[in-house]
Amino acid sequence: MNHKPVVTFLLSLGISLAVSCQHKKIAPPKPLLPIPSAAQLAWHEMEMNAFVHFTTNTFTGLEWGNGDESESVFNPSQLDVSQWARTLKETGFKTLILTCKHHDGFCLWPSRYTKHSIKYSPYKNGNGDVVKEVSEACKKYGLKFGVYLSPWDRNHAEYGKPAYITYYRNQLKELFTLYGPISEMWFDGANGGKGYYGGANETRKINGATYYDWPTTLSLVRSMQPDVIFFSDAGPGVRWVGNEKGSAGETNWNTISADTLFAGKAGIEGLLNTGSPDGDKWIPAETDVSIRPGWFYHKEEDSLVKAPQQLFNIYLTSVGRGSTLLLNIPPDRRGLFHENDIEALKGFRKLLNKEFAVNLASRAKVTAGSFRGNVKEYSPSNITDGNKNTYWATDDAITTGSFEINLGNTSTIKYVVLQEYIRLGQRVKGFTVEIWKDNNWQKVAEGTTIGYKRILAIKPVETHRIRVNIYSSRACPLISNTEIY
Repeated sequence: MNHKPVVTFLLSLGISLAVSCQHKKIAPPKPLLPIPSAAQLAWHEMEMNAFVHFTTNTFTGLEWGNGDESESVFNPSQLDVSQWARTLKETGFKTLILTCKHHDGFCLWPSRYTKHSIKYSPYKNGNGDVVKEVSEACKKYGLKFGVYLSPWDRNHAEYGKPAYITYYRNQLKELFTLYGPISEMWFDGANGGKGYYGGANETRKINGATYYDWPTTLSLVRSMQPDVIFFSDAGPGVRWVGNEKGSAGETNWNTISADTLFAGKAGIEGLLNTGSPDGDKWIPAETDVSIRPGWFYHKEEDSLVKAPQQLFNIYLTSVGRGSTLLLNIPPDRRGLFHENDIEALKGFRKLLNKEFAVNLASRAKVTAGSFRGNVKEYSPSNITDGNKNTYWATDDAITTGSFEINLGNTSTIKYVVLQEYIRLGQRVKGFTVEIWKDNNWQKVAEGTTIGYKRILAIKPVETHRIRVNIYSSRACPLISNTEIY
């Protein structure tokens, strides 16, 4: 009897069944709304951006100019924006946001709509354009470029009246059509008060909720550059973190309901710091802080520049709490980053490189109590594979879970880094971290939210096993990455 056809049939059937098992399709979790846009995802991944405050205040010693400063005071002797961009690139920053116009109304570009600008200053005999120089330096060094255009203008005679809104929008048209791609537009809540106002020298009040008609203004900007991220207290792209100390909330939701928020509204600092798990919009917090006590350069602060360790601690309370750090470095009267600031930035970079040099969890073995459908697409191995597009997930009905990382060898660990797969929403509400020591599990850290990234600094301890327990989540948890240092 010829058994060959039977064997062939069985082999073929067996192979077919194996292939079928290997390719069992399990649907991914449904998004937990709201979720980030593509531009917001790219913003999260930048992690560290820089603010550059530079205007007449640099030369007058003020933080908020009155609006009556002579254009002649703006006269940097050695302006070199390439030094700014090069320093930021070397120390790990991804974006440079320039104060194109602060509250004093002085413009760092030759705006056709005002004489209170660089065009009427001694810099390059009135032929200078700092906005253009910075935009080009950003392109040269591979940085994204952002602009700050203060809504409050203490110089303009029409501030507080409808004509000023036309002026403000005309200046936005100049910036967004003449200076290449702009990644972020920054505006704050400093609105109305005492000012020069074209010689009126008076106090003007505005209704921050209605005066600027932000929806129309932002639609105008989007019509010119659709992917721009808008920063303000209420977003709509990213929100203020609620303080200028460099500290995001230990609980930090990327979601918030912005229908009752507007730039400058009083009493919202706490909400901005933590966000809301029930928020109906994805508006993550940006943590803005200055490397000096002030936002503009003051010679008397040369000895008060934040030390590398202070900057590292700020990194842990901003990026390490799921926010993005926006660090201000103000150029001096020469038009250069001061040597003390550069030294601090380089020391900060050195600390980051040292503390996060070797990810002990890279490709380490991971086990979990369960994973979605028991298929590879959602297995715990995705947590340490170094691929941001893969993740561990549980079945829909399971909103708790744990996973264990085996490092293989006993090592001293100081930091645990966790990341959610936020493309499908932010979920985790509570978790603990344990290490295996003395033949039992010992808790070394705990937290509430994770979001894009959570860095937990722990007391240095030796172990070869780490376990993360998620005990509360708004939906099935999705963890895309864990690193151990």
